[in-house]
Amino acid sequence: MKLGIKSRLLVMGSLLPTLCGVGVAQQSASSAGLPLNSIVEAVEKTQWAVHSQLPYQVLREYRLFGTKSSSSNSNVVAEVNFKPPASKDYKIQKSSGSKRGEQVVRNLLDHEVETASNRSQARTAVTRDNYDFKPCYLLGLKPKRKEKDLIAGQAWVDTHSFFVRRIEGEIAKTPSWWLKAVRVKLAFADFEGTWLQTSMEAIADVRIVGPHTLTSQILDYRGTDVIASTQTRSRSADRKH
Repeated sequence: MKLGIKSRLLVMGSLLPTLCGVGVAQQSASSAGLPLNSIVEAVEKTQWAVHSQLPYQVLREYRLFGTKSSSSNSNVVAEVNFKPPASKDYKIQKSSGSKRGEQVVRNLLDHEVETASNRSQARTAVTRDNYDFKPCYLLGLKPKRKEKDLIAGQAWVDTHSFFVRRIEGEIAKTPSWWLKAVRVKLAFADFEGTWLQTSMEAIADVRIVGPHTLTSQILDYRGTDVIASTQTRSRSADRKH
């Protein structure tokens, strides 16, 4: 039974799609009185601005909660590195509690690395190719395909930059029979000109064992200058040895 529960939680780690934070460089625009098509076009353009961004590094904390538990069963801290135009890698810095928590996080981050390519981002972006939109600044998201990388729900769009500030909804298709449904909440914000996912909450309704919750949040952000400085110090230390 324990092995079955672990496999269901690992599936949970592979399904969280847009939960991987895609960073894009900001642009300014005015949205007063714009029709729906103009808003959607502006949102699409801001997402393609990812091609011009600089490298960055974020430190994320993940917490896994079991059924009816107010305290986390697992805590994992991961370092995620992005190199333009579409390359990601990660390493686990710290892990405590249940080992299955780290396995779930590794599964999630492996998926994030795999989908970092521009082609994969295009299939999960908030665009007319992936969604039918409802006419409001609080955009209703209706996936055109039953895919695990799309979300049925709502997106809150910044009225000045046209970047998505928040997404809430249910994954259009769960990747396993064991998962009856998965509801997610994603938040985004500006980090030195790069728009990143700042936090995530995913609640999976797992058959037999009940709901499980996985959360993540950015603990630290490191821009190009900090990354370069860290690498320089590391190389200097290696030469001394």
